[in-house]
Amino acid sequence: MSTLTIPLFPLHAVLFPGGTLPLRIFEPRYLDMISDCMKQDRGFGVCLIREGSEVGKAADTYEIGTLSNICYFNQQADGLLGITAHGQQRFRILSQEIQANQLTLAEVSLLDNEPACPLPKQFTTAADTLRAQLEQLGYPFIKMEKHYDDASWVSSRLAELLPIRLEQKQYFLQLDDPLQRLERLMALLDDMDIS
Repeated sequence: MSTLTIPLFPLHAVLFPGGTLPLRIFEPRYLDMISDCMKQDRGFGVCLIREGSEVGKAADTYEIGTLSNICYFNQQADGLLGITAHGQQRFRILSQEIQANQLTLAEVSLLDNEPACPLPKQFTTAADTLRAQLEQLGYPFIKMEKHYDDASWVSSRLAELLPIRLEQKQYFLQLDDPLQRLERLMALLDDMDIS
């Protein structure tokens, strides 16, 4: 079991391995965190907030999150720092410590990434729906490497992009079976009448 200590970025967002998440950074603790991560070439953890806010006091998060690295950054016109986080690997929080500046450092156990899994024919509509969604999005999604024949990739991207509750996205992140994730996402797609 591989463990490491990483800073956490609690958000009202869920990032999956292989996914991208554009962020605007303005709080001093997170500007410092991003600077440290870039200097040391290390990642940070993206975790969904269970209780609390993205700003101010450290938020309470779900225990499963995604280790991410910074794949792009720029100074935006409004002076804020813009970054794109790329999801690497899921983790489980083992323990955490809140620093004086309210940045949370966590000891985490890395979870194995799902192996590529051929997309069964009955899920072709899910891949088609995802393709249509991604074609409507600009950067960074336009540059994303696409794997429409991989059930794990398709199910993760759908869970990230579909307009569903954050708790549902977290549930899908915690699922270890891409085919089970796809089955449940297909049921949601049918209800939404998107597919």
